[in-house]
Amino acid sequence: MRWQGGRTGGGVEDRRGMGGGAIAGGGIGVGVLALIGYFVFGIDPSTTTQLASQMGGVGASEQQGQVGTPQDQAGRFVDVIGANINDVWAQKLNGYQPPKVVIYEQGTSTGCGYGQSAMGPFYCPNDKTVYLDLGFWQEMENQLGASGADFARAYVIAHEFGHHVQTLTGTSDQVRRAQQRAGGQAEANRYSVALELQADCYAGVWAKNAAAVSNGQVALEPGDIEEGMKTAQAIGDDTLQRRGGGRVSPESFTHGSSAQRVEWLQRGYQSGDPASCDTFAGA
Repeated sequence: MRWQGGRTGGGVEDRRGMGGGAIAGGGIGVGVLALIGYFVFGIDPSTTTQLASQMGGVGASEQQGQVGTPQDQAGRFVDVIGANINDVWAQKLNGYQPPKVVIYEQGTSTGCGYGQSAMGPFYCPNDKTVYLDLGFWQEMENQLGASGADFARAYVIAHEFGHHVQTLTGTSDQVRRAQQRAGGQAEANRYSVALELQADCYAGVWAKNAAAVSNGQVALEPGDIEEGMKTAQAIGDDTLQRRGGGRVSPESFTHGSSAQRVEWLQRGYQSGDPASCDTFAGA
């Protein structure tokens, strides 16, 4: 993926090196609880962090890092990709306002409770912030078989920005209301899956338009979309449940199957149009 010549946004908050160790509850870290909840029970990791904070977990205090463009390559990558995603959505969504972006290590305070790297990248709607522990990408590659290519990592960032778009459009609130009215957990999970697949589709929309908004400075190269699909395949609910040693339980899916995630990433990329990302039909 070509990105080195892309513009920087200068708005990344860098909390790396500020500490923020594991929260413990009976000797088990909340990051581990989040993974167990996800793999075994299909619980959204953000739910785990909220519960941890309510139970008095460490890290509830506010943290503030240095804001700007990080000087290391990994941090600069986040800034360039984030700026490019913002440029795409500024054209696609009237009144678009960029999210905040925080990079951290181990754990950090968020508007949604205490976040840990074991949860992976996540978006908090309460403070409209994307949180990234860059070390998790290596874990995703080593432990889950995801691609280590630049575009695969950019896809993950774009997916989280997609959740920000859903917050701005009101889709996230609509889903929460629908889940509250749902007749059971399986029905509520279907709305969660639709939300996540739409974020995948939005990531594809960004990828299709990245070059156009940057005069080719940020652009996919041959093989990149395949690397993104490899990651989408690796983080599907069915694949994760098999890897976690449990049975595949579609009613507990919260993010979609591997096939669904690949399909919607492709659909967004092929169309380049957010209007093609209606994942809620039949949800």
